[in-house]
Amino acid sequence: MTTQVTTGLKVRKSVDLTIDGQAVTALEGATLLEVCRANGKEIPTLCYGDTITPKNACRVCMVELEGSRTLVPSCSRKVEPGMNVKTDTERTRHSRRLVLELLGSSVDLSLTKNVDKWNDNYGANPSRFGAPSFHHDDRDDAVTGHHHQPDGKTAETVHQPVKIDNALYVRDYSKCILCYQCVDACGEQWQNTFAIATAGRGFDARISTEFAVDLTDSACVYCGNCIQVCPTGALMFTSEFEMREAGTWRENDQTQTDTICPFCGVGCSLTLHVQDNQIVKVTSPSDHSVTHGNLCIKGRFGFQHVQNTKPTD
Repeated sequence: MTTQVTTGLKVRKSVDLTIDGQAVTALEGATLLEVCRANGKEIPTLCYGDTITPKNACRVCMVELEGSRTLVPSCSRKVEPGMNVKTDTERTRHSRRLVLELLGSSVDLSLTKNVDKWNDNYGANPSRFGAPSFHHDDRDDAVTGHHHQPDGKTAETVHQPVKIDNALYVRDYSKCILCYQCVDACGEQWQNTFAIATAGRGFDARISTEFAVDLTDSACVYCGNCIQVCPTGALMFTSEFEMREAGTWRENDQTQTDTICPFCGVGCSLTLHVQDNQIVKVTSPSDHSVTHGNLCIKGRFGFQHVQNTKPTD
């Protein structure tokens, strides 16, 4: 049975389906992930962002769909009438456990939210593949199709030195899970700058600028929208990076204040993250009708004048 719901000027049908034995009604066009969350069911996700079209990259959110040969990604699979979905079965738990182990053994997930909880929940043990290997100096030098001989004792990683080539933000691709959100935010979905893209293939796949040049020589306009969508801390404000290195970053002590950007008349909404009476970084609400989480260089990084404490002549 389906009914119609009018939202604004658009009419959307309602869809009846079953999730974990529970009858649910959802709006046509909604994803399984959205419906599960709306009904209080937690499904882990790493590459999902609410302002970016799902890429199905991390495969942590897979669920079991009756009649489907394979597990399906809940972040992108749209609801259909009569669906029978199971979110917590031995098959889904095994899949999530293996994905978490493979990612955890090769990527630094120390700043990724909820990973420790998910590892405990699914019994994931990334260390079973061996101690991490740190032989890379710069993955941008990798030659496609050429790989070193594994020693059989350590786990291959995406480790490489942190890229610090500008004053505004750093790139620590040791934490990159290739979710592609930064590429989409920089590209056709929001900024249309196309300063970064995926380079390489297989395990050598990585995010890079054109010809692996520094950001200062690339098409980057320093809007910082890539930082906004990064789920793992691979992209980070220089201010946050330096404070973390110094051991002074205290996120639990920070306050968040919403305000309006003063630089132009667009009216972008800003969220100021403040610690010890100093602005340490700026974000924007992803559900804001003007910005959708996006800002320009002024809104994202132009806050130093507010707290300039240097003496003037």
